[in-house]
Amino acid sequence: MTLSEAFLWPGTKVCERLGVDPEGEAGLIRWMVNTLVYLIVSLALVWVLVV
Repeated sequence: MTLSEAFLWPGTKVCERLGVDPEGEAGLIRWMVNTLVYLIVSLALVWVLVV
């Protein structure tokens, strides 16, 4: 597994679960899921560091 595959893993798993190809047109779904996952992780990290 490459580093890019590791970063895209959450969105890829969601696309597989939905039965769509994450490499095709559904790449936007993978992008959206990854954005939400990493946004939540980043906000939690900032919250822990600031508070």
